Amino acid sequence: MTARPRGAARSFANVGELLASATARLARARLHYGHGTDNPRDDAAALVFHALGLAHESAPASYRSPVTGQGARRALALVERRVRERLPSAYLTGISWFAGHAFRVTPDVLVPRSPIAELCSAGFAPWVEPGRVKRVLDIGTGSGCIAIATALALPGARVDATDVSTAALAVARGNVRRHGLGGRVRVLCADVYDGLGARRYDIVVSNPPYVSAAEMRRLPREHRAEPATSLRAPRHGLAVIERIVAGAKRHLTPKGILVVEVGNAAPRVRRRFRDLPLTWLEFEHGHAEVFLLHAAELP
Repeated sequence: MTARPRGAARSFANVGELLASATARLARARLHYGHGTDNPRDDAAALVFHALGLAHESAPASYRSPVTGQGARRALALVERRVRERLPSAYLTGISWFAGHAFRVTPDVLVPRSPIAELCSAGFAPWVEPGRVKRVLDIGTGSGCIAIATALALPGARVDATDVSTAALAVARGNVRRHGLGGRVRVLCADVYDGLGARRYDIVVSNPPYVSAAEMRRLPREHRAEPATSLRAPRHGLAVIERIVAGAKRHLTPKGILVVEVGNAAPRVRRRFRDLPLTWLEFEHGHAEVFLLHAAELP
């Protein structure tokens, strides 16, 4: 038997065969998922389709397409990086999807995955009348995904997208340009409400840091590849959430709403704000703890 030269990729009859091989490799590696995919096959598809320059909408017809040796090598190289470095696949492709829209992502921002995407797509109905929303604030915007998806769903609204990270703000500005929203989405450096003056909004939305120090130590490597400042918060994960709630009344219009994702900090949030009538939202796809408050319900 003739040995295959080191570094040479085995040949694949078609995309489907390459995808099956990549899926098996990821499955054997026992990786952690949850950054836009939740299983080895979907993760493999993200890497393979990116390497081959294929649109995901072309599946399953593209499974029968031939694969060049160069294309196979590119795909398998991404798969091996996924295994060795334990990076979320979105950091390897540079692309993530949120509310049906593509966003550029880097390790300077969280990989978009919040179920708040469903609220964005619905224009935050039924909690507000979408046509009456004029101003929205997205605190801790990261890639800008929530701000941009909201602006696309609410064409009559202007959105302020804020963050304290200059690197994240650069990513967000790039995504605003790619979606042609420079006239309606403003990317600002602000620390929660500090830096916004007395502006008021119909919607304040945030996916803030809420992971405690103890939880950070237990996170899988894929999560620890994300910026720690976007995940970890003092006071057992409550510090930023407390500031968002404390200042919301001053920055919401009388019929405005506050929407905050709190994830695993939900039990602590329930205890901390037990005197507030938090509405815990349900989602059709995915699960995360997200609460809503109306301006009139805030002290």
